[in-house]
Amino acid sequence: MKMKTLFLLMFFCFIGQNLMAQITGKVIDASTNQALEYATVALYKKQDSVLVTGVITELDGSFKIPNIKAGRYYLEASFLGYTTKTISPVLLSKKGERLSLGAIQLTLGNQLNEVVVQAERLAVVHKIDRQVFDTKKYQNSEGGSAVDVVKNLPSVTLNGQGEISVRGSQGFSVLVNGKPTQGDASAILAQLPANGLESVELITAPSSKYDPEGKGGILNIITKKGAINGTYTQLNVRGGFPSIEEYNTKEAAQRYGIDATLNKRTDKWNFSLGASYQRNDKTGRREGDMYIVNEAENKITFLPSDGERSFDEVSYNGRFNVDYTPNKNNSYSVGFFAGKHTKDRLADIVYYDNHAIAPIESDSRLYTFTYYNHNLRTRKGDFALGSFDYEHKFTNESKLAASILYEYTFLGGPTENDNLGYPDNNIVYQQEYNTNDNPLYGTRFNLDYTFKPFTFGTVETGYQYRNLDHTGEFVYQRDGVLVPEFSSDVSLNRTIHSGYAQLTGADKKWDYAAGLRIESMDREYEESLKSEISPNSYKYDFVKLFPSASLQFKINDKTKLKTAYSKRVERTTTFKMNSFAEREHSEVFEQGDNKLEPEFIDLVEVGITKKLKQGNSFFATAYYRGVENVINRVNVLAYQENGAVIDTIINRVYSNVGKSNSYGLEIGATIKPTKNWTNFIGANVYSYKINGVLNFNHRDGVARTYGINSKATIYSVNLNSTYNFWQNASAQFSFNYLSDRNTAMGEDSRFYSPNLTLRKSFLDNKLTATLQWQNIDMGLLNTNEQRITTSRPGKFYTTTNYRYEVDMVSLNLSYTFNATKNKSKFIDSEFGKREF
Repeated sequence: MKMKTLFLLMFFCFIGQNLMAQITGKVIDASTNQALEYATVALYKKQDSVLVTGVITELDGSFKIPNIKAGRYYLEASFLGYTTKTISPVLLSKKGERLSLGAIQLTLGNQLNEVVVQAERLAVVHKIDRQVFDTKKYQNSEGGSAVDVVKNLPSVTLNGQGEISVRGSQGFSVLVNGKPTQGDASAILAQLPANGLESVELITAPSSKYDPEGKGGILNIITKKGAINGTYTQLNVRGGFPSIEEYNTKEAAQRYGIDATLNKRTDKWNFSLGASYQRNDKTGRREGDMYIVNEAENKITFLPSDGERSFDEVSYNGRFNVDYTPNKNNSYSVGFFAGKHTKDRLADIVYYDNHAIAPIESDSRLYTFTYYNHNLRTRKGDFALGSFDYEHKFTNESKLAASILYEYTFLGGPTENDNLGYPDNNIVYQQEYNTNDNPLYGTRFNLDYTFKPFTFGTVETGYQYRNLDHTGEFVYQRDGVLVPEFSSDVSLNRTIHSGYAQLTGADKKWDYAAGLRIESMDREYEESLKSEISPNSYKYDFVKLFPSASLQFKINDKTKLKTAYSKRVERTTTFKMNSFAEREHSEVFEQGDNKLEPEFIDLVEVGITKKLKQGNSFFATAYYRGVENVINRVNVLAYQENGAVIDTIINRVYSNVGKSNSYGLEIGATIKPTKNWTNFIGANVYSYKINGVLNFNHRDGVARTYGINSKATIYSVNLNSTYNFWQNASAQFSFNYLSDRNTAMGEDSRFYSPNLTLRKSFLDNKLTATLQWQNIDMGLLNTNEQRITTSRPGKFYTTTNYRYEVDMVSLNLSYTFNATKNKSKFIDSEFGKREF
């Protein structure tokens, strides 16, 4: 009886909703027929001009206004830079009517006049599954890269090693214009010029239509788009001033770059050509201390150290893309990319008081020894890839899309590790050299179909195939002689098949989405020493479901509530699985785990958004993230083949260490004290706990088993304050702060960076000059400095303080021809950058 009553209630609710009228349409550019995403559509009562409701257009320019009562209305469609178009009257004469307004064409207007009469664009727009941030609000990023943009977003942090985290996790995916990449997130963002970005979408609980990789969610980078035919050209030049603070480095840091984009568009064709050269050096110091306990010999060894730690990074590439749209129903796109990326990390360290004490509780030194370690690690990557995309729109508004990408990447680069005398560097104690050749082949194919079988929702379905074939040959030499027990061959092959189905819809009060993705993964990893005849093979596979759901409720025009759930996975890389040691530093061997398992993640969030008066706004989101098979970089004791402790070396390994849980609250607010002064502040505070056991069994035959139990409260704050002196001049101050945070075996210290930017436009806004003062310190603040500590009581203790360059001043010049005509888009690395 209860089921019958529930069924009748649901039935009448459904019938009631469908008795209401509905208005649909599409907003496009009048001259090119291109869809205008994020255009505003507002419906007013004809009688008294009272606003009834408003919506934002989708990616294809379409909009839907549901649940409208019968009556007389008029509709206004508007978009920044375009003349507002009014459609009047809009007559709804009966219940349940489905009125289609077709294509609403907007014409480009006088942009300067439009800026004067239109309201200021919001810094952040909240949608059911994402937050959309306007990159123009972050002037301190101009002339830089996408990294300089995203580090200002709430819950996004940048640490001293240049690693980006979302809600405390470095595992997140990057999309470029909605298309997936599989490179290292920081490397991808570092190669995207900030000048070319329109917005950044933060998707913290992605739906099932996206690849489920990334425990922190997704950053979708939207590049600038134009809408009219013609030729667009943008040229950006950047130059850094000499370093202010000296770090006693061998070479001075160099920072300069140039990038250009050329875009030619006609009614059917769109050609994009781009090239970039960037030099981004960073100087600094590395101050360390370490001790290792040898219980078997009742002694303890100390290795204090100090020296240079600098990075030289050079990247140059060329890109070409062509789009062909023969008619409104079909479009084709072909893209090519080729480039080189080199990153040298120099760590020239003096171990100034290396000594051992025995017995442990005494002050009796066995020896005292000082030496100099030259350590240069070069990482190179040559990329070449191509892609083809096709999309067909049917007359019933359904859509079929297909995409294929093929990538070849050559990764490699040697590590030099020389232990020399000090102060006489001509004395050679030991010289080690290891290199690797890592060709990578990657393929990705997508097929997606979207249709609308119901009035209350759209169905999206798709299939994806991905394959990665990554091999590596590692050669290890000591004093010019091959060391076969450390020279190896490795190979990783990973094949993924996945399919998904998802329903999305909306009415006057509710937005909803629910989907399910099924994925099958087969992974085979092989490795062998040069001295071995046949390789050892390690297989891992799974078939898993990845569900997702999102729900948003509109309380009124200013307040919304939302909740979401998403199942995710964080896959392993070849680098983290290679179990053969590499000499990272004089006192560090670095290696992976050949049986490493992927992480599986559950994400849940509940939030509220609130618009206030005079452009002020507020949002808050509470979230939970649970991770199985947590992968952490941990330190363990190193042993010789006979089982004896190596007194002067720690093993740094990647391993599954158990489970982690994060409970957090993310808040953000836009505050405008005056018309010319805008502040955006975001903060994230969460409790992070790791619990489990580290079991590390290596070929030395000694098993390491350590209990892992770490818990801490972590927070971060990002502040962005902008004052506009007049229409084309402004100053912006930003401050990024990350608190102390726990790891599986230690702690990373706080890290913060204040920055100041002065911006001025000339020549009718075609030329923009940006003067940046990054990492403000003036010898007072300990800016851009971070300490990393790990320990195991009674076993070892390591602490290293990294001090990177402060008070960096640079000038960026950007000149744009035909700024409204940019429609350029480029492909990016799918596989290789992740391994880089």
